[in-house]
Amino acid sequence: METIRSFIAIELPDKLKDELIRLQSALKTKGSFPVRWVSPQNTHLTLKFLGDVPMDKIDAITGAMAQAVEEVTRFRLEVRELGVFPNPRRPQIAWVGLAGELDKLNLLQKRIETGMKPLGFPPENRGFTAHLTLARVRDHATPEERQQFGQLIAASRFEATTSIDVDAINLMRSQLTPEGPVYTRIASVALKKHLSTSAT
Repeated sequence: METIRSFIAIELPDKLKDELIRLQSALKTKGSFPVRWVSPQNTHLTLKFLGDVPMDKIDAITGAMAQAVEEVTRFRLEVRELGVFPNPRRPQIAWVGLAGELDKLNLLQKRIETGMKPLGFPPENRGFTAHLTLARVRDHATPEERQQFGQLIAASRFEATTSIDVDAINLMRSQLTPEGPVYTRIASVALKKHLSTSAT
């Protein structure tokens, strides 16, 4: 059975990707660090990584996604602040944080986790932290280089002028190539403007 490497995500508006490009360019002028910058064109808000999925499960996954959005109406996220995982002294990942209607985002992500479990995709062990990955520190980076990069991120400020209007979630395919990953949308499930009310 053919499988595809896939994940569920919220895609970003092009204007926000342009702002992330400018942010990365500004950070690169502050020094040369052993990090791999994530292409803003490939940046997205991952809600659930599924891994290698058999093709015959795609319909069931899409159906579970449709159930997950039943209780969540469209919402807006703001993009601001920078940070690192796990800490500024030994950073591994630099990220851009999110604000706005995080309660809806967290509910949506939790419902996706719940819906995917019966299909054989266990919940993540670590809690969900809403972020956009900006860069990954390379394995060969020295402790000093890591600390300097962490200090740069901690001292930098960012607030995008473009927000994320979340009106759909997408099942994405990830194809790993020598030039980097290529992402393709497989399916999209729209969020409703309003929750339907039962007739009394």
